[in-house]
Amino acid sequence: MTFDTRRGTRGSRQPNGRFLRWVNGLMTRRMRRSGGGRMMGFNALVLTTVGRRSGAERTNPVGWFPGPDGSWLIVASANGAVDNPAWYYNLAAHPDNVRIEVDGDTIAVTAEQLHGAQREQAWQQITAAAPRFGQYQRKTDRELPIIRLTRQVTIDQ
Repeated sequence: MTFDTRRGTRGSRQPNGRFLRWVNGLMTRRMRRSGGGRMMGFNALVLTTVGRRSGAERTNPVGWFPGPDGSWLIVASANGAVDNPAWYYNLAAHPDNVRIEVDGDTIAVTAEQLHGAQREQAWQQITAAAPRFGQYQRKTDRELPIIRLTRQVTIDQ
């Protein structure tokens, strides 16, 4: 499956700059200290990606929802902004070079964007659990990407 959600033509302003970095850093530190976390009323994890242009590690706290077979579902909503969050493009560039911190564990994962019936089923689950994502979708004309994070399988030699 491909990461193929393009920028929209309308949407809310995406937070950026120093304030967003400060808030993200604060939330990340809090989640790491407590071994897990909640953010805006739902479960949160720390997502670490590799910058698509810089190659530097980037860390963001994001909300997650349970997926099939122990996977994690995240939404690249950016509060209904016209563009996807930067971490979406980092996942697209390096879907196998991702890790998450959740419940005190650091886990290597592979990212996959959901499409079609899989996306629709996940969207119903997410909007039932967190109706604000429906509000985010109404703000923009881009389809909010849903990403499934699946634990990477390691083979001991």
